[in-house]
Parts: sequence; C-alpha cells; structure tokens
Amino acid sequence: MAAPIRLREDFDGAQLRSLAKASKDAKQTRRLLALAVIYDGGSRSEAATTGGVGLQVIRDWVLRFNAEGAAGLLDRKAPGAVPRLNDEQRHALAEIVESGPIPAIHGVVRWRRKDLVRWLYEEFGVEVAETTVGRELRAMGFRRLTARPRHHSQNELALEAFKKTSPRSWRRSRRAYQRVRQ
Repeated sequence: MAAPIRLREDFDGAQLRSLAKASKDAKQTRRLLALAVIYDGGSRSEAATTGGVGLQVIRDWVLRFNAEGAAGLLDRKAPGAVPRLNDEQRHALAEIVESGPIPAIHGVVRWRRKDLVRWLYEEFGVEVAETTVGRELRAMGFRRLTARPRHHSQNELALEAFKKTSPRSWRRSRRAYQRVRQ
C-alpha cells in the first residue's frame, strides 16, 4: 500500500479548527475538521469517519488543501458543457441575421431559427438545436419581431377615420369615413 500524502507543514490542528469555527460554509467546516484529525495524529480512517466520507475523498481533500489551502475546500461550480458555437461562429450568425437573407442564395425570404440551424450546419458543420440558436440570438440582443399583416387593398384614409379614441370620436370618425367614401 502506498504511503499517505503528507499535509502541508504551515498549518496545524488548532489552526484548522479556528478556520472551521470562522467559516460560514458547513461543507468547508466539515472538511477542515476532518483534516484537523489528521494533523492531531489520527488516522485517515478516523478523519474519514469524522468527515462522513470514504478514504478516497479524504485523499482528494488533502490534495486540494495542499494546493490551495482552506479556500480549496470550498465547493466549486461545475464547469458545465462546452458551448457549441465559438466566437467566430456567433459573430457570423449575428452578421447574417443583421444583413437578412438573400432569397436567391439562401432560399428564404426571412430568417427562422430552423433556417439558421441549417445555415450553421452548411457553413460550419456545427449541429445545434433551434432552441440553442434562439438562446444565442437573444443573448446577442436580437428579438423576434414580425411585421403586422396588412391587407393589399387597405385604404389608409379609412383607417384613420375608424381609429377609436373615445365614444364621441367614434361618431366623428364615422362621419369622416362617409366623407372619404364620397
């Protein structure tokens, strides 16, 4: 069996207990107290019992404590998955959305997320989901906007005449519409 990894020499059990007492993080306190057992001459098994973990976890704590001190015993945020799009691809996506599609080249008259997913695959060989494209665009400051539909034979003057602001103005707008029709 290999020899246990030695703890750093610049601490002792009393210092670790005082650090544990001052700590506001319960998990860090538990880890510090388990390592204090080792400093006081206890075995790694006793430290594991004190910390409520196994021997391998005690070894990991010792490595983290030796490398970073008491701060190494704090929980860290998991790194998460690697982003699908890099900065170059995000920049290209922003440019193509900003410039808009060219129907003869892209085959669409407006960009949908589905079309952008296809464009990213054709351009960069990157497979992303539609929700990912939507999330990336939103993070870049783009919002989903659609034009309000307009009938081809809509009369602009009649539109102004029928705008309602109050019940009184409704009567006036009706008279105005009748004047427009004449």
